[in-house]
Amino acid sequence: MQVISSLSSLRERLTRESGIALVPTMGNLHEGHLALVKLARQHGRCVAVSIFVNPLQFGPSEDFASYPRTFDADCAKLDEAGTDVVFAPTADEMYPVPQQVAVEPPPIAGELCGAHRPGHFRGVATVVLKLLNMVQPQVAVFGKKDYQQLHIVRAMARQLNVPVEIVAGETMRAADGLALSSRNGYLTSQERAEAARLQRNLQRLAQEIRSGSRDFKTMEAEAAADLAAHGWRVDYVAVRAQETLAAATSEDTQLVVLAAAYLGKTRLIDNVEIWL
Repeated sequence: MQVISSLSSLRERLTRESGIALVPTMGNLHEGHLALVKLARQHGRCVAVSIFVNPLQFGPSEDFASYPRTFDADCAKLDEAGTDVVFAPTADEMYPVPQQVAVEPPPIAGELCGAHRPGHFRGVATVVLKLLNMVQPQVAVFGKKDYQQLHIVRAMARQLNVPVEIVAGETMRAADGLALSSRNGYLTSQERAEAARLQRNLQRLAQEIRSGSRDFKTMEAEAAADLAAHGWRVDYVAVRAQETLAAATSEDTQLVVLAAAYLGKTRLIDNVEIWL
């Protein structure tokens, strides 16, 4: 495995490769990331993983400075997982001049997580496009846990004619159902025991829909109320159409239930897909 920090070295290394599969990350890797690396191996002969904590996608009061950075441990995990190239640029390498050109994401970026994190998806789309241009992979792998992010990245690649296939990896979970996340490390032991309630609420809502209920607003409100009653600060619980992320209607047959909520100081997101 080769660790590279400069764009010139990256391009020199990858010129002799074909069939590149990229897994973009912000580091602090867990088994969910490693599952994406394994999926990338199924789609490419050369697996590249980027590690970069992107300042453009953090708001002024968010956790950019404290976001866990575990580079040496990350590289050890990636080496064991069979990664070929780790691209770990500095902020100066990624943004050698002030980034005045940015990707404007579609309107859905202002809803769900975007309604609570203004500018977040603009920063995500911009850094992802830069990484795709730097690495020039044929495949890029993203996890379904960040469902809205996956939707926006797919739209960007399709509408800007980026020659890359976006592959989605399933969400990896702990035994109690909690989606694996780098931010789970912020949870206290008491909060960690409570955290699986988010997935349980989404599964319960999904089962009601599978059983024929279509009163989406009431179900969303009930799930949010249950979380709030147990100490969560809820950003949203929403039932949406998978393809567009528009608010679900009774005619939709492919749905996704999404939620974001704070448990203590930790913001957790999750989702459940539904096929009817």
